[in-house]
Order: sequence, then structure tokens, then C-alpha cells
Amino acid sequence: MGVMLDFEKPIAELEQKVAELRDFSRRHDVDVSHGIALLETRIEETRLRVFSSLTPWERVQLARHPQRPYPFDYIGCLCTDVLELTGDRRFADDRAIFGGFAKIDGKPIMAIGTRKGRNLKENVSVNFGCAHPEGYRKALRIMKIADKAGLPIVILIDTPGAYPGIGAEERHIGEAIAVNLREMFRLRVPVVAVVVGEGGSGGALGIGIGNRVLILENAYYSVITPEGCAAILWRESSAAPRAAEALKLTSRDLLALGVVDEIIAEPAGGAHRNWDAAAASLKAAILRNLGELAALTPTQIMNQRYDKFRAMGVIEGQ
Repeated sequence: MGVMLDFEKPIAELEQKVAELRDFSRRHDVDVSHGIALLETRIEETRLRVFSSLTPWERVQLARHPQRPYPFDYIGCLCTDVLELTGDRRFADDRAIFGGFAKIDGKPIMAIGTRKGRNLKENVSVNFGCAHPEGYRKALRIMKIADKAGLPIVILIDTPGAYPGIGAEERHIGEAIAVNLREMFRLRVPVVAVVVGEGGSGGALGIGIGNRVLILENAYYSVITPEGCAAILWRESSAAPRAAEALKLTSRDLLALGVVDEIIAEPAGGAHRNWDAAAASLKAAILRNLGELAALTPTQIMNQRYDKFRAMGVIEGQ
């Protein structure tokens, strides 16, 4: 199974026993199918019990699982005829954000997403998934091309946040994100944004203004990482689980608060257990939402997006 989280260990131990029984059966030509069936039933029961009662901090760990599919992995599963566009036409090309023309089920779209790496070399090349200002400017340039071409935009988000370094500040990271927020409200084409892993603060929001904002079951979306919150409020990293609980960052919390519109179910045990099943669920949700939005006029699309975000945080009767 590779990397294993603490709460996955009871399941992994049972799976190991099944593997040992299969090996014993093969080597000694003994029928142990009944014992294997009993263990597999127990595995499913244990998986259901464990994953139905995960704490917010455990959800965060699952969202960061190193074997979890990243946005570019989903693009490979969902799309054909991908033509990537690069550069912000001002400073450089930021590989932490990708975007370009693509087709999903034969329907042309503009796909945009964040990048993460599977090893140190890849992570360094994409700045550990944290975009610089030029990444957000590239994303906006690509969105404006989609707006001119009349293409719906699909955005997949998995980032701990925008890059907070000196270079990013010198090139105005805050201004780049703010401009994206403003300009995304002006897009006349449907925008479907999906948080597939980490949705970190302004780094996620800078490409997250959608007519529909969806989230995978075990992803999270938050104004700050639990570790960052713990460092500010309790001044110790060990308080991260407490911070995760307070931040209301899980998919269920976000749906209840009206921050997201839909939760996309993941395969039993998380998306990293079955990439194809996770991609199939994601594809179905994207196509359904694009189909619903296709019936709206450009003016209705802009108004719906604006009204959706204006309604957040409103307290009735106050």
C-alpha cells in the first residue's frame, strides 16, 4: 500500500493477513476461501467504521496523502486533446499552475489546476504546489481566452496556499490574487471549481470563484492551514488537530456553511485507493454541473456567480 496513515493501519493489517492466506493457499494447495471471505468482510466493516468517524485533522491528513491523485492526474484520466498554455506574458511561467484547452467526453473546455510533485525534485520544480504571482496571472490570462472563445472553465484545486516568499511579495502576490477575484466575477462563461485535495486560503480562492464550487469528500478548504492556525493561536504545532476542529474545514462543514455546493463521494478508503473510481465520480459531477449551467445566458452566469458569493456569511434577521 506504500505510505500508511495511522488510522489506516487496522485495515492494512487485515489486508496483510488476506495476502498471507492467499500465499499459503497457493504454496500448499489448500482451500482457504472461506477464511479469506470472512477477513474481506471484516476489512469492509473496519474500513466503513474508520472512515465514517474520521476527525477533521485525519481528513486533512487524507487530503495530503502522497498517493492521492493530484489535479494533473485527474486531467489525464478525464480529458483528451489537452493543449497546455504557458506563461503570464509579464514575468515567467509558473509550473505550480497549469492550464489549457482540453475535451471532456468530447466537449471542449478550458482546464486549469494546481500542480504538486511526487518526490523532492518534482516538488521543487512546482514550488510544492504554492503558486507565485505569475501563476495567478497565467491562470487569469487563460480564463480570459476561454471567455473570448466561449468555453466553460473547469478548475481543479489542490494547494496549501500561495507562495509567501519575498519574491512573491516583490511581484505583488496579494494584488495578483485580488485581481483574479475581481476578474473571475466578470467571466461570461460557466466556471466549475473543484477542491480535490488541499484548499489553502487565498492560494485556492485566487482560482476558486466558480458558479459551482465542489469538493471531494476527503478534501478540505480553509482560510489557513491547521498548523498555521495552531502556531498563531496556541503557539505550538501539536495544537493542529484542535485547530482543524475549530476551522470547520471538512467537506461536510463547508456544505453546511454554504461555502461549497456539492460533496463528491470518494471510493471506500479515499481517492488514493482507487484513482479510476475517484476520477469517474469527479467526471460525472463536472459534466452534470456544466450541463445545468449551459442553460444560462452570459448575464445570468455572471449574476449567479456574484449572488452566490455575496450570500456567504449573511446572517438572517440581523
